[in-house]
Amino acid sequence: MPKEVIRVVAAVIDHEGRYLITQRNASAVLPLLWEFPGGRVEPGETDEAALEREVKGRIGVEVIVGDKVGEHVHEYARYEVHMVMFSCRLPDGAVPYPATVADLRWVTSREFLDYEFPPADETTLAKLLGLMRN
Repeated sequence: MPKEVIRVVAAVIDHEGRYLITQRNASAVLPLLWEFPGGRVEPGETDEAALEREVKGRIGVEVIVGDKVGEHVHEYARYEVHMVMFSCRLPDGAVPYPATVADLRWVTSREFLDYEFPPADETTLAKLLGLMRN
């Protein structure tokens, strides 16, 4: 039986050399891990619309979705995650806050290694660290 494929989108928000990461809630799947804000794409929804909805729900502010910066599939034991990452920015004056996440931080790419991310985010991290070429 084929594994369920879950399509997710993630916002790579860069501001003055720092990236916005959020911490999953203690009750979430893969609890308390850090990730780029985003979430699941609902049936019939575009990636961009899902990203706008998910980011606003998680950090309480709008996001301006830019270009796709990559995508990959990560296999977990019971399902596969098809992740699509977009370069995004916040509107002028927007101040994110942890609306439905445990915490959020602005970090440099060098600081990524100080945080524990889900396995599906490792490809994104490697790309941002310059370890991959796409």
